[in-house]
Amino acid sequence: MSQSQPPLYTGLFRHALDDKNRLTIPSAWRYAHGAEDVFLATPHPDGYIAVLPPADVEKLRAKIAAMALSDGAGQDFAARFFAQTQSLWFDKSGRMNLSTELLAHAHITKEAVLVGVLTKFNIYNPERYAKVEDRTAGENFGDIMRRLGI
Repeated sequence: MSQSQPPLYTGLFRHALDDKNRLTIPSAWRYAHGAEDVFLATPHPDGYIAVLPPADVEKLRAKIAAMALSDGAGQDFAARFFAQTQSLWFDKSGRMNLSTELLAHAHITKEAVLVGVLTKFNIYNPERYAKVEDRTAGENFGDIMRRLGI
């Protein structure tokens, strides 16, 4: 892929955590990134871990930088959001080390399901992702596509 094109996060991968809470990230998702590229992992309110790639991290950085110090609600949100968020990068083996807090939020103990959502990826425990598959199965999938205009 050309460096001018942003990476696409697609597919579903099942991986186990190692004994140091490291999770191997699919090579298809990491090949466009360097060792110094920073990702952000944050607990999503729906019970999974959302992982923002460097391009989204920069967009978020710009939004936070533009926020006025006098915006109390915005500052409160930023404090809460970033207190729960972890900076991540790939090691030489293509793994990311996830905090125990993030893993506990997503109820991930050993197995994880990594799901690409085009511009970012999410990390689920297998049971929670099975519920996503159930909610979007059959006719529901078509209804959702029509609602989104896809």
